Amino acid sequence: MTTIGEALITLLEAHGVDTVFGIPGVHTVELYRGLARSKIRHVTPRHEQGAGFMADGYARAGGRPGVAFVITGPGLTNTITAMGQARADSVPMLVISGVNATDTLGKGLGFLHELPDQRGMMEKVALFSERVTEAAQLPGALARAFAVFSSSRPGPVHIEIPTDIMVKPADDIAAALSNATPPAPAPAAIAEAAKLIKAARRPLILAGGGARKADAALRRLAETLGAPVVETANARGLLHGHPLCVPASPSLKAVRALMANADLVIAAGTEFGPTDYDGYGDGGFVLPKNLIRIDIGADQIARRPVTVGIQADCAEAIEALLAAIGPGHPQAKDGEARAAAARKAALAELKPEYLAQVHAVETIRDALPGTIIVGDSTQPIYAANLYYDHDRPGGWFNAATGFGALGYGPPAAIGAALAVPQAPVVCLTGDGGFQFTLPEIGAALDAETPVIFVVWNNRGYREIETSMLDVGVEPVGVSPAPPDFCKLAEAYGIEAERLAGAGGLAVALKRARAAGKPRVIEITVD
Repeated sequence: MTTIGEALITLLEAHGVDTVFGIPGVHTVELYRGLARSKIRHVTPRHEQGAGFMADGYARAGGRPGVAFVITGPGLTNTITAMGQARADSVPMLVISGVNATDTLGKGLGFLHELPDQRGMMEKVALFSERVTEAAQLPGALARAFAVFSSSRPGPVHIEIPTDIMVKPADDIAAALSNATPPAPAPAAIAEAAKLIKAARRPLILAGGGARKADAALRRLAETLGAPVVETANARGLLHGHPLCVPASPSLKAVRALMANADLVIAAGTEFGPTDYDGYGDGGFVLPKNLIRIDIGADQIARRPVTVGIQADCAEAIEALLAAIGPGHPQAKDGEARAAAARKAALAELKPEYLAQVHAVETIRDALPGTIIVGDSTQPIYAANLYYDHDRPGGWFNAATGFGALGYGPPAAIGAALAVPQAPVVCLTGDGGFQFTLPEIGAALDAETPVIFVVWNNRGYREIETSMLDVGVEPVGVSPAPPDFCKLAEAYGIEAERLAGAGGLAVALKRARAAGKPRVIEITVD
């Protein structure tokens, strides 16, 4: 007999899943019966939050949904933070959990890991949550999840299976594979947008995380129009080094001035979130009046006024626009000059300490070309989110925007390394954030992922301390004493070294990469 728990694994394989992240428990034992005989790799984090963050990093780096297995109750509540980050950044994540036996649910009888309404709780953070109560429901539940991931703005999806249901027979059920695709751009919207583009003389493109897979199409559009391309943090790596590229935050005055000077703005895959567009909280961002917005989600387009909204995958919509514009479109002659002026002015806005931190990030990029840099909420990440040009699309992502979960970097970097094993992966974290999820370096060792953990140690939550001082609040609670990170790494059997400042970082990175194993590089800063 094949049980529902075993059938779940077979169905996941049919959907192309090759890795799951999870910690087994008494409520998920039956799922592991099928997993042990499958081709799916299981990676054990040290905490369920780590499972979620690993699934997130895996999805962002590899372009495939990340999958987490967690127990009911505390296992699932531990994963909620990671699901919140995935929801904020539109990351495809499938969380599969157990739940208590069907006849006990909602009765408050005090069973192990019991919650009053687990699925009701998950519906508040997941795109949807579904309970499987019979074998015939399972293929459809999975198909709906993967349809969301492939055809709309993605995020976390939750499926739960009661412990008494996992063991029921599931012979002869087949996968219901999803062939859902994003909606095709509406011809009328494309025609209207092309008309606006042909009339524009100072066009500008805003690129967000939704455009990360549209590098070639975006480059062609920018060059056809002579339009500078402003990139939010999640779009960095697009048009690397291109004279039309403006890898700077729209929160900066120079970028806002560039946007205000444009007579047409094309926004591709960006939600206009305040952490990207009003990072200083000064209320100075003004939505462009003449705005073409491309987004895979109709709900996103409807949230703000637009001149023309195009619901579609970014690459497909841009290709349709290029076809509608046709050859011979007169390119704006001052596009490169506008972009260069914006880059120069944006850099001039950064404080000297921010410039030094950006230089440290550039050192990582230049020492290990093609690196995936996974960031936590730490000062060099904040600085580089303001201005930094990465060298590969999708190779720069962090938790310092959107939901802003601290401790994201280490486990997400492990997920990224598993998704793209041929690429160097560097986790850039602070001493405060690293302590949130530091034990996950053990998971990196178990999984044989050669992640390089670079710890920016300024002995506390320096960014928060600065924020307190800026508004006249005496700093309290921002100086937790860091441990000896090198000794802790060595306790896990991971080699580590300490640098006084970032001066020797390039050499240390090359040495760590050559080792082909997880390494910790601690940088002590004043």
